[in-house]
Amino acid sequence: MLALLCPFSFSQTIAQQTAQTKNTAERLGYPPTAKLLIVHADDLAVSHSQDRASFTALERHAATAASIMVPCPWLTEVAAYAKAHPDADLGLHLTLTSEWQSYRWGPVASRNEVPGLLGPDGNLWPDVPYVTKHATAAEVEKEIRAQIELAMKVGIRPTHLDSHMGTLFDPAYFSTYVKVARQYGLPFLAMRTPGAPASMTDLLKDTDILPDTIAMATGGKPETWESYYLGVVRSLKPGLTELIVHLAYNDAEMRAITEGHPDYGSAWRQRDFDVITGPAFRQALKDNGVTLIGWRPASLAGSRVSGGLPGNP
Repeated sequence: MLALLCPFSFSQTIAQQTAQTKNTAERLGYPPTAKLLIVHADDLAVSHSQDRASFTALERHAATAASIMVPCPWLTEVAAYAKAHPDADLGLHLTLTSEWQSYRWGPVASRNEVPGLLGPDGNLWPDVPYVTKHATAAEVEKEIRAQIELAMKVGIRPTHLDSHMGTLFDPAYFSTYVKVARQYGLPFLAMRTPGAPASMTDLLKDTDILPDTIAMATGGKPETWESYYLGVVRSLKPGLTELIVHLAYNDAEMRAITEGHPDYGSAWRQRDFDVITGPAFRQALKDNGVTLIGWRPASLAGSRVSGGLPGNP
């Protein structure tokens, strides 16, 4: 159920960063044996249900970071939360797809400027292969810049960037993703992965603070949900791991949005919320000597390492 994911391909494999003089934990100011974990809540702004559950998890320190889907309808609610909680570790879940059957959103950039991102209904394509078939890197760059600019315009100061459904990890767009992240001085989700194309791995610098491992639930039986997450915690290795979760309440709003899509659906998101906010997960973290951190320390460490904004050329 729980897959360790390579962002370059989103294949269900284990991937570790290449060795460096100091491991990721040391570069963040921790002992080399430290087990660092980012519990990362995806998909803020999709719905009120998603926002409420994610805000609760952040305030309970069950989730340590989250990312926002700027094109989605509940962005204003997230912006208000960001202003009221300036220390919240909120990044941008750069969004180039709109995957739900009846609940759809379009781009932030003008539609006439990004026609390759649009499906027949005038909204974003429902899945990644449609994007890679139709959208140019120039259109993708225009859209992700528009999303970053809109987030900042409404008062959000993002701590990092990542990619909804992994679209930006496609080789056609990865260089654009890295370039934009560096120009805005933002850490970004990626990994150094054995076997990845050199055209992608060569873009990564020793000064980039990147997770050694990324874990995310990809299926399984509801009755074993908690045990899988506890297994991830118990198997953590020294270094930095990001655990990606999707938090919402199993309510009428979320059921309507995710109708016909049980994977990552309403019940799925409620289970994620229940597990990471529950006592067994918290105890497992304690028993296994895990240190919870967010993306903000990566930004600070990147500045220390590079002598400037993280990732600046």
